[in-house]
Amino acid sequence: MAFPATYNFSYYRGDTNQFVIRPKNSDGSAFDLDGYDADFFIATARGAATSVVQYEAQAVVDEVNNLVTCTILPGVGEQLAPGTYVYDVQVDSGASLVYTLLTGTISVTEQVTGAV
Repeated sequence: MAFPATYNFSYYRGDTNQFVIRPKNSDGSAFDLDGYDADFFIATARGAATSVVQYEAQAVVDEVNNLVTCTILPGVGEQLAPGTYVYDVQVDSGASLVYTLLTGTISVTEQVTGAV
């Protein structure tokens, strides 16, 4: 496998942020996502879900194009106070196979604009 990859990014609190992951095998070919589901978790720190505050963002698998679309929607983003968070995007086949595709940090900043 050619993952997990690392992607650190900045995010304005309450905005919509979307990115696409195209997982590859070590030979560069597309990783077949047929039969996989995806999860996108954001947390205050690394560790068990019982010891940190964890948020679930949206992750959708496109089995035809072998990609995962990850989205932080405003409802989830509003819960993220300014600061630094960690995240993982994982896929699983339901057969005890879990792969972490992407991991990294999110730097959350308040928006400059006021409420609409």
